[in-house]
Amino acid sequence: MTILHAQLSGDKAMLPRKEFERLLELARRSEAITLETEADEAPAVGVMKLAEQAGAFEWLAKEEDLYSVNDLKVRYR
Repeated sequence: MTILHAQLSGDKAMLPRKEFERLLELARRSEAITLETEADEAPAVGVMKLAEQAGAFEWLAKEEDLYSVNDLKVRYR
C-alpha cells in the first residue's frame, strides 16, 4: 500500500487537479492508495510552507551578507 500526502489548495495540488487525479488513477491500477489531504484556504500560505519545508532557501543561511549598516545612505530612527 502507498500513502500519498497532499496539500490541496482550491483546485490545485502543486499541479492541475485533473493531472493530480490522473496520477492517482494510474497509481490505483497497481496497488491500493490511501490519500490524505489537507485543505488550505490561502494558496500563498501553502506555497510558502512548501518552500520552507523543502529547504528551498537554506543556502541563504550560508551566504555572506551583501550589505551592512555602512551601506545606508539615510538611516531612519
